[in-house]
Amino acid sequence: MGNWWGADSITIGIPALVLLGLIMACWTAAAVWTLMAARHRQGSSRRDRMQMLRMGRMMEEAPALPLVVRADGKLEAGARLAGWFGLEEIPRTLDGLAREGARGICPTELEKLKENVQRTMSSASPFKMMLHPIGEGHALSVSGHLADPQVARGGAVVLWVIDASDSAAEITRLTDASEKAMADFSALVGLIEAAPIPMWFRGADARLRLVNSAYVSAVGGESAEDVVGNNVELVEPVEGLSASEVAIQARESGRAIQRNVMVTIEGERRAYKVSDLPVGSEGIAGYAIDVEDLEQLNREYRAFRAAQRALLDQMSSGVAQFDSSRNLIFVNLPMQRTFRLPATIGQEATPLNEVFEIMRDGGRLPEVRDFPAWRKEKEAWFLASEVKDEEWVLPDGTHLRIVAQPMPDGGLMMIVEDRTEQLQLASARDTLLRVRTATQDSLFEGLVVLAPDGRLQLWNRRFAAEWGLSEEFLGTHPHIDALLEALKPQLATEGDARRIGMVIEAATLRREQSGGRVSLADGRTLALMGVPLPDGNGMLTSLDITDSQKAEAALMERNQALVEADAVKTRFLANMSYEFRTPLTSITGFAEMLRDGVAGELSETGAEYVAAIIDSTARLSDQIESVLDLTQSEAGLLPLTREVVELMPLVTRLVHDRAALIEGAGITLNLRGDRSSGTVHGDARRLARAIGNVLDNAIASSGRGGRVNVDLKRRRDGAQVIIHHVPCEEGPEAEMARQNAGLGLPLARELIEAHDGTLEFVQHARSGVTATIRLP
Repeated sequence: MGNWWGADSITIGIPALVLLGLIMACWTAAAVWTLMAARHRQGSSRRDRMQMLRMGRMMEEAPALPLVVRADGKLEAGARLAGWFGLEEIPRTLDGLAREGARGICPTELEKLKENVQRTMSSASPFKMMLHPIGEGHALSVSGHLADPQVARGGAVVLWVIDASDSAAEITRLTDASEKAMADFSALVGLIEAAPIPMWFRGADARLRLVNSAYVSAVGGESAEDVVGNNVELVEPVEGLSASEVAIQARESGRAIQRNVMVTIEGERRAYKVSDLPVGSEGIAGYAIDVEDLEQLNREYRAFRAAQRALLDQMSSGVAQFDSSRNLIFVNLPMQRTFRLPATIGQEATPLNEVFEIMRDGGRLPEVRDFPAWRKEKEAWFLASEVKDEEWVLPDGTHLRIVAQPMPDGGLMMIVEDRTEQLQLASARDTLLRVRTATQDSLFEGLVVLAPDGRLQLWNRRFAAEWGLSEEFLGTHPHIDALLEALKPQLATEGDARRIGMVIEAATLRREQSGGRVSLADGRTLALMGVPLPDGNGMLTSLDITDSQKAEAALMERNQALVEADAVKTRFLANMSYEFRTPLTSITGFAEMLRDGVAGELSETGAEYVAAIIDSTARLSDQIESVLDLTQSEAGLLPLTREVVELMPLVTRLVHDRAALIEGAGITLNLRGDRSSGTVHGDARRLARAIGNVLDNAIASSGRGGRVNVDLKRRRDGAQVIIHHVPCEEGPEAEMARQNAGLGLPLARELIEAHDGTLEFVQHARSGVTATIRLP
């Protein structure tokens, strides 16, 4: 039976049956001998006859009856034996012992009996067997042997039949009880052996006598016999007490001893619950249950509980926990702050009534007329079958929401939420909503807000008035389809309803801003604008632009007239410029001929007059060219030649051309830069004209003794020409500078912009004016 050790085998024999058979045989032999002697002396005397009668009576009373089977198969027996077989009389042959119905013996036993009788007749070997007559409840023990020739000649067989019903029933009962006991014992041994936990039994001396396989595996033994023989203990000594000493204590006290100890199994320390149970005076039984998982769960539960309480301390809501005895066992920090509870509360169990008293003393409970009744009402929370939700208003105006959650163990979880700020925000929100409604109703634009599902959410009175819609209709929050159907009668063309739907779809679904205009049947024009809102809704505004559209049309007509007048002016100036240049060229040519003496020698005064004429015509020619370039530039007709122009030589030449003017004005000009300034693509003549005009303005604006700085720089986006000067603020020089500016600066700006550049002027408070020319 596996490794379960020490169980002696139990064998149940049947010696009583053998003994009974011997007694019956001796009794029968004596009876036969007496019967034969009586027959032998039958005729001798009456006394012998009486003795024979007594012997016959004894045979009738005997527990064993003979049955003679002669060689020819005939049967000889008394009538009493027929009753044992359940028959009325003994049949003539053995085959008659089996009758149809509920009589005689069964055919199987009859065949076996005939085989045994036949074997005894042929070999003289005795036999024994049991017969069970049908329906009689008897058990007949049959012993057969070859008959003595004096009893029956010719090889007859004598069968001694013994009614062993009572003995057989007792033997059967004892056998069944023994087999049941053996089966129960085997099942118990198998159960103990198959148990996954170590189990053992100690004798009265506390030494191991029995161990199961789990015990052997736990201590690393080779077999149960080895473990028991070496008395290998599973549990190490704890606090100076060995496992056997603890077992002796359990036996002496007559009570089981349970303890949790650490056991090393397969190199791993695990927690086990060890029990020692006294078993009468026989010894002490024991078993060990692995509770490491349970201990781990307990450790995890304690860690989870600590983490949960730490988390509850971080919450904004107050939490208090009461046990089934209505004692406070935990309170988090927000709960302490809300009700001004002492820091030590919750470290020891505090009754609910005492907690309420502390809250009341701190003014942190609602003011009630009957405080004891109110407190008793709150104690009913523990008996409630559902969550209780209440609102408490404290004397200082604090508004609390109290949630009482009954726990399955009979305790209570109390959750407190401070809703004061929430209510204030709700009040502020209501105020903002009213302000928003009033603001929307005061707008000039009609306004509606639609949800992504197409339902109307908000509107103002202007929208209802512009489109002739009733408040009752808008109050049903219609879908966009129904809204467009209501707008169609107001539109000049029904196709505009689709345009309005597209504007709304762009704002709500595509999250795009779009607009448009629609004309109404009464002649008004509305400007539409769809705007996506941050909350996922879309807003549609409509503005009556009938008057502004009329004004816009008038302004467009006037602007067109001005554009045409400006074009006429530009063409006139261009034509006049060309017309002026022809006579001016003639005047300049005749004056130069006079200066060169073609018409004879001129006097000194005449030479001065001719020089003045040439100088005036040069300035006039320059002004005419400026006017021509300016008008062509404004008209977009200025012809430009594209070539590579080096800036440093160009600016240097411009400065040299104005050297006499600079010296005459007493101005210091500083030119900084080199060929690293690079080149630009453009018209060299017009670039020189533009830069020269800015330089001339700086020279003319600077007072005597002033300073003009010209810097050439190269940047990543192009070249820069920076001209800085300090202009005169007062006096005739400043007035002359303003008069001489003329068309120079506007022309310079037009020429620079024609080259895709920019010209910027920056006025500094004390350091003068900086003109920056940027060329790509």
